[in-house]
Amino acid sequence: MSKKVYCIAQFLPKPGKEAELFKVLQGLEANTLREDGCLQYRVTRHISSPFAEGKSFPIVFNEIWTDIQSFEAHCQRNEIKDFFQTWCLAETGLAQDWNVCIYSDEPENFDAPKLSYAL
Repeated sequence: MSKKVYCIAQFLPKPGKEAELFKVLQGLEANTLREDGCLQYRVTRHISSPFAEGKSFPIVFNEIWTDIQSFEAHCQRNEIKDFFQTWCLAETGLAQDWNVCIYSDEPENFDAPKLSYAL
């Protein structure tokens, strides 16, 4: 059974603050990638293509975690809490809006086999 958790964290910068917010978010990558449960943690910015014309916030983190516990532990790190307090919630922050969602690749009611290992 897959226990991986996929997170899409989108950020809408305040007008004229996109480059600055992107740089702040890049600053979170190094320490987060050191976390045991982090498989991928990459901040990206929207680019134009006629083959991908969907709507999105201009800055998006693409994250993969080994399990829900790893993701939730990450969210409780002081560096992450401070980021949201300083750059999102504070009136002087760089983010106008944000949207953080997590996903599983496991189908609903998946009947994963129960494996037992003899030692």
